[in-house]
Amino acid sequence: MLKIEDNFTIKLGDRIVIGCSTGPDSMALLDMLMKVREKYQLSLIVAHVNHNVRKESQEEEQFLKKFCEENELLFESMTIEEYGDDNFHNEARNIRYNFFEMLVEKYDANYLMTAHHGDDLMETVLMRIVRGSNLSGYSGFKEVVDMGNYKIVRPLIHYTKEQLLNYDIENNIKYYVDSSNNKDKYTRNRYRKYVLPFLKEEEENVHLKFLKFSENLIEANKFIEKERDKAIERVFLDNKIVLNKFLLEESYIQKEILYYLLSEFYQDDLILVNDKHINLILSLINNKKANSYVNLPNEVIAYKSYNMLELKRDTLEITSYEIEFDNYASLPNGHSIEKVEECSENSNNICRLNSEDVVLPLIVRTRKFGDKIKVKGLNGTKKVKEIFIDKKIALEKREIWPIVTDSKGNVVWIPGLKKSKFDKKKNESYDIILKYI
Repeated sequence: MLKIEDNFTIKLGDRIVIGCSTGPDSMALLDMLMKVREKYQLSLIVAHVNHNVRKESQEEEQFLKKFCEENELLFESMTIEEYGDDNFHNEARNIRYNFFEMLVEKYDANYLMTAHHGDDLMETVLMRIVRGSNLSGYSGFKEVVDMGNYKIVRPLIHYTKEQLLNYDIENNIKYYVDSSNNKDKYTRNRYRKYVLPFLKEEEENVHLKFLKFSENLIEANKFIEKERDKAIERVFLDNKIVLNKFLLEESYIQKEILYYLLSEFYQDDLILVNDKHINLILSLINNKKANSYVNLPNEVIAYKSYNMLELKRDTLEITSYEIEFDNYASLPNGHSIEKVEECSENSNNICRLNSEDVVLPLIVRTRKFGDKIKVKGLNGTKKVKEIFIDKKIALEKREIWPIVTDSKGNVVWIPGLKKSKFDKKKNESYDIILKYI
């Protein structure tokens, strides 16, 4: 008979939160722990999440609640009222683990146990291989994950689904079957129904071979992560990648650095990205454009600006504005322009105009396609876009950078960057002084 002690060392007085769905796997895990509860004086907290997507969900929750009452087990449950993510399984997983972590803290538990088994590991590894990942991803999931103040443990990883079903039959354990587990529309179900049976015909204990494969990858990845972390210290600055330093690293380490950047940014949503996105970012880094970006899942962009690369939420939508200037204008970029009485400065943050040379009122707006400025001291005009490039202004900043024109559309000043022929020297005649703050 399967025993929890066969593969996991339980200590006297352990406090364990058990993720329990009422399925055959989690009910088997719960039974195994109950069998050694008295021996080890365990505190067991049964944690159930009602996903609220099947009509049987309420019945299953009530069954488990009653089961816990009859067996003197602490029972905690929550119901997911609504979903906002396109990826149902990913969002549900995040909600579950947040709930479990809250209970770990509430009961000062030292373990969170889930009923993931050998078949689950095989499915995960195969899906990651087909989808594309790195060594950490290809390893599937760990048997034990150290979370600092507690550990996530998957003690059934050595067993198959069939072994657990037989355990339930032998011990007369009631469980519920989620009907959605048979639907081919879910990727994992297709692996479960069509790929795993073939592998098990080839090798009865193939799940243990996959476990060994996973463990080897985890060990190899530990070494690689040490090298990656050294590289991160060399190439990161303020959560951005310094590209000329990044490009000095080995190509494999470059990819590991990008996976790290994605993992830090996406956190629990990392399942949304794969090696295709890594290659997309690498192409961005290696192209010759100084300012460019690529779209990633969930409205995230990888943004390259000259020698820096960072991830951010999509802020590249142009914020268009046009303000009729009087004495003061507050700007979307956090700066302002104000009319002052006097100023001794002569930088690009100051503009002096003669109202007889321009058509009032002045306009403060975002740039328009084809904008040109008659640059002070230069015969002829220059495109505003070229000035941004010359000054190495990041693409996202260009979209909301203020352009000051008169009412006829003449660009009279690009605050902080360039003055036009309309700007007056301090010893010339002017009656308007503008300051960019």
